[in-house]
Amino acid sequence: MNEDLPVLIKPLEVELNGVGQYQHAETVQDLVKMLMGGKWPAGGRKYHNALWRSMEAIDWYIDASTARAAFVDAAREAGMHVLPDDVAGMRKAS
Repeated sequence: MNEDLPVLIKPLEVELNGVGQYQHAETVQDLVKMLMGGKWPAGGRKYHNALWRSMEAIDWYIDASTARAAFVDAAREAGMHVLPDDVAGMRKAS
């Protein structure tokens, strides 16, 4: 286990800084920085799950895609859009 080794994810953009203002993430460490960076709206159940899953992925106990999926769920719970994930949902709704 090496906490300094980046744990790669499928890149995403999350609307963390306000409407239409996206922040980029390519690693689980980026997800943790967003979750704990002080800009996240009030943490709910999914927020705590995302943080827990991210820490597990950094320690290599779970797959990084599990942490990414938990992060996307937490962002949606907080009312934030996530790209490219939400683009597929918008296409289905059309």
